[in-house]
Amino acid sequence: MKTKLVSSAVADIQSECLVAIVLDHNTDKSKDAKPDAKIASADFGFTEALADVIASGDVTGKSLETVLLHGPKGLKSKRLLLIGGGKAAKFSADDIRKIAGTAVRYAKTKNLKSLAIAVPDSTVSAADAARAIVEGAFVGDFDPNYYASDRKDQRIDELTVISAANADKKSLDAAIVTGAIIGASQNFTRDLVNEPGNKMTPTILGQRAKKMSDEVGLKCEVFSTDKLHELKMGSFWSVSQGSPEPPALIVMRYEPAGAKKDGPVLGLVGKGITFDTGGISIKPADGMEKMKYDMAGGAAMIGAMRAIALLKPNVKVIGIVCAAENMPSGTAQKPGDIQFAMNGKAIEIINTDAEGRLVLADGLCYARQLGCTHLVDAATLTGACVVALGYVNAGIFANDDDMYTRFNKAQQSAGEKFWRLPLDDEYREMIKSGIGDIVNSGGRWGGAVTAAKFLQEFVEDKPWIHLDIAGVAWMEENKPWIAKGPSGIAVRSLVEFVNGWQS
Repeated sequence: MKTKLVSSAVADIQSECLVAIVLDHNTDKSKDAKPDAKIASADFGFTEALADVIASGDVTGKSLETVLLHGPKGLKSKRLLLIGGGKAAKFSADDIRKIAGTAVRYAKTKNLKSLAIAVPDSTVSAADAARAIVEGAFVGDFDPNYYASDRKDQRIDELTVISAANADKKSLDAAIVTGAIIGASQNFTRDLVNEPGNKMTPTILGQRAKKMSDEVGLKCEVFSTDKLHELKMGSFWSVSQGSPEPPALIVMRYEPAGAKKDGPVLGLVGKGITFDTGGISIKPADGMEKMKYDMAGGAAMIGAMRAIALLKPNVKVIGIVCAAENMPSGTAQKPGDIQFAMNGKAIEIINTDAEGRLVLADGLCYARQLGCTHLVDAATLTGACVVALGYVNAGIFANDDDMYTRFNKAQQSAGEKFWRLPLDDEYREMIKSGIGDIVNSGGRWGGAVTAAKFLQEFVEDKPWIHLDIAGVAWMEENKPWIAKGPSGIAVRSLVEFVNGWQS
């Protein structure tokens, strides 16, 4: 999608569809309160064009309400699309993202190819609003029906962001570039997750990561079986041993010249299970096809590394993705087996479907070996986290309050939802093994927490955050602003988190 900024009166904009945001300014919370709908713009062109429809009461400003006007009075654009932003007092950049996504998805159903969206006058700064418009538009432009024979070429080719004439053009231009990079990187992640298991094996994931890295200037190496054995990654290897598809250890390095030599090195470690049958502890057939998304944590790290390389923050980052297939076969690991992780810990396999933590264990060890001082992992790790938080929030665990504070600030800016869960020492008792050091499954109760406690065994004293994105990495239904399918969760928050470490 081509994006551009124009500073012009809306009356002079020629577009297939011009978009304006409507806010409800009524602060009365009573049941019978009527909305006080107003256009979030001081531009006289909007005031004139919408005087009648606003006066009619047909437009309320309700969140994501859409009203389309053809041949709007006093405007050169062919159509005017009004989208509600909800209560003015609560209006945020995340609302703007959703509005932009809704506008794009609405326009696509009309087979339009271009769209112009006015930066709203609100408590959100013009630069933040412009960036949110672009991010949301990119997300809204993605559709997952790759292999449909009747797939229609419905996409927006050009997005125009309209600012006030007195706006700071330099800051807005920079915001639009940033929004395009992050939006495209989130879609890159969604693209990887969307591919079926036969089109996205560990080898192919490594090839896609390498190709992307070459394009944006990252150093990238992709290793396989021999390297895992050399590094004594028995935990990682155990997951892949049941599949004819070899594993892939993907290592991406971002090392800017401006970073301090003694500064932090951030390690982003992702679970890349390109298909998860559960192994010998095989999953039920119902819904197993969705297990192609079990590499969403790894894909998020690849997408984040893409954005980081293009945005160029002054902090070193190493991205590690541990990719494998978890399959049942005569060579697959069995419940009761003992596997040795890279740090020498003996892991008793209780459930072969608790495989994500096995690959991450060695990935976290390797990140430390490569010099990472601060660690973040992301994984579609547990159904227990979905039971706890549903499809709204992802789970976040942290062994360091400063790390959590940094990430919490990042997620709020990014408009993504993570909820902190506990890491109390008592949960460690639930993963003790009678034959080895730890078991790979602590049972049903507190399953998201015991999985996090398992991972904590491999970070040692490093500040660390664990993101369990199982409930939000896949949109279960179409929303006005985003298609059903892969969400690209965590990319925006990870990028904000890394940017916060700049020296």
